[in-house]
Amino acid sequence: MITAAKLLAEEGAANPLFPHTYELVVGIFSFFVVVLVVGRILVPRIQKTLAERTDAIEGGIKRAEEAQEQAKVLQKQYAEQLEEARRDAARLREEAREQAAQIKAELREEAQAEARRLVEAAHTQIEADRQAAFAQLRNEVGRLSTELAGRIVGESLEDETRQSRIVDRFLDELESSNAQAVR
Repeated sequence: MITAAKLLAEEGAANPLFPHTYELVVGIFSFFVVVLVVGRILVPRIQKTLAERTDAIEGGIKRAEEAQEQAKVLQKQYAEQLEEARRDAARLREEAREQAAQIKAELREEAQAEARRLVEAAHTQIEADRQAAFAQLRNEVGRLSTELAGRIVGESLEDETRQSRIVDRFLDELESSNAQAVR
């Protein structure tokens, strides 16, 4: 049997499994051009893009971690400031209570002093009114006593000096008898 390869070789025809030399040279040249283009131009660009993406992802993660750390620090500072503000507020409330108590005590003392002053003024006024009433009563009693004595005696006691002595003596006797009765 004759094989097909022998038949083709005998006929002078080229083997379809083996390419012609020019096709082989062109194919190898094209392969090297493609490898050169891909290796020198495309691969660095792809690596650069991948590196940028990696940096962006890792940088984003780092920035997120830094932002989270900064947020924790800020939160801690805020909590400390809030606690300090609460302490200050409590201290101010206590100071306000103390001041209110002090003002209340001062007002109470002022009110008591004013009340004492008013009571003393009232006592002074009462004493002055009593003295004035007593003097007026003494004069009125003296006048009435003189008039009554004049009617009883039947003579006029119009002499003021005499009248004054009689009235004073009568009132002194009356006061002394009242003083003995009180004892």
